[in-house]
Amino acid sequence: MAGFEVSTNGRFCPVHRGFASELDQVAAFYSNVLGLHEASRDDDHILLESPGFQLVVHRIPAHSAATVQVEEPPIRRATAAMKPVFFVPSLVSVRTTVGAHGGTMEPRDKEWSFNGVPVCDAIDPEGNVIQFREMRS
Repeated sequence: MAGFEVSTNGRFCPVHRGFASELDQVAAFYSNVLGLHEASRDDDHILLESPGFQLVVHRIPAHSAATVQVEEPPIRRATAAMKPVFFVPSLVSVRTTVGAHGGTMEPRDKEWSFNGVPVCDAIDPEGNVIQFREMRS
């Protein structure tokens, strides 16, 4: 789920909300891969942010968690209504970081170009589908 909120630094910024059964693992993945820092947490949420973006990782409610299977390696959850896109300096460098923190990227031969920039889909440690696009120089 995406929207806009005022960040902890007082700026109006986009926010994305995601759900996870392993809150700390998923937050660590996004923190390491995207360079987000932890701004706050409680038992059911971890707020990660950068100066222009927030990601709120919510714990999957107990009544729903029983139906969610997290496999290793993660299995793609292809039925999500949205796929967040994250802009990164290099697909090559993010590929190493994603793998080191429990995620998986599509093979290099599955990368493509969109609007003149390289793009590749990936999954986080719980199988949520995300996309990385290289930033324009």
